[in-house]
Amino acid sequence: MSETYDCSFCKLSLQCEENEIQPDGDIGCCGCVLLGMSILMLILFFPFSLICAIKIVQEYERAVIFRLGRVKQGGAVGPGIFFLLPCVDTFKSVDLRTFSYDIPPQEILTKDSVTVAVDAVFYARIFDPTMSVIKVSDAQSSTKLLAATTLRNILGTKALTEVLSDREHISNTMEETLDAATHPWGVKVERVEIKDVRLPVQMQRAMAAEAESAREARAKVIAAEGEMKASRALKEAADIISESPSALQLRYLQTLNTIAAEKNSTIIFPVPVDIITAFAKKK
Repeated sequence: MSETYDCSFCKLSLQCEENEIQPDGDIGCCGCVLLGMSILMLILFFPFSLICAIKIVQEYERAVIFRLGRVKQGGAVGPGIFFLLPCVDTFKSVDLRTFSYDIPPQEILTKDSVTVAVDAVFYARIFDPTMSVIKVSDAQSSTKLLAATTLRNILGTKALTEVLSDREHISNTMEETLDAATHPWGVKVERVEIKDVRLPVQMQRAMAAEAESAREARAKVIAAEGEMKASRALKEAADIISESPSALQLRYLQTLNTIAAEKNSTIIFPVPVDIITAFAKKK
């Protein structure tokens, strides 16, 4: 029995040295003494010690417990009631709700050397409370600063036309970049949206003048096309009327009927040119 126990202990010690890890729960002699004193204090002052031992976290929170400076096994606890050993355990509560941040307007120089002011908003949440506590001092603040820097870096590689017309692609790219950077911190970036792109006043005037010139050019082209179609229609109508002399007289009568329908006191009756020509020949 004793030989088997010694052999097992030696194997365990050798395995720990090879893997350069410490056995679970190995807190040292001083740690064991402090842990025993904490338990003794909890028993001696029971039930008054429960005031310091019982803690509560809300449904949207998790508690990361540190025992003698080390993260307690089992990860974050909650929601509800959990127990702490007095003078040995400390905890930090982490909010798991989605938080939003309005990125202030950033003065960005685009790829085509145009300065624009762009502001955005992003939504993120903490999915791993333990990593968000031990990997970064303030996960939310660090994510906000990284979002502003990422916005400047991504838009600096885009031209002005891409920034104005391809906001969805820019938002998706920024979301993927932020999520990859914040994943080791236990933060998940859920959504990124570009809110507004503000151009300099001179650039706005130049773009407005360009758009107005383009509209005027299109209007002239449309008017020219209308004149061409109208002239073709008039030519076809003239060819049809020239084939039948009575058609011209009917057109005169129709025009007279249209004028009379307006109830005018004066009616101007058009005289055919052929009649005037006939009288001229007789004279």
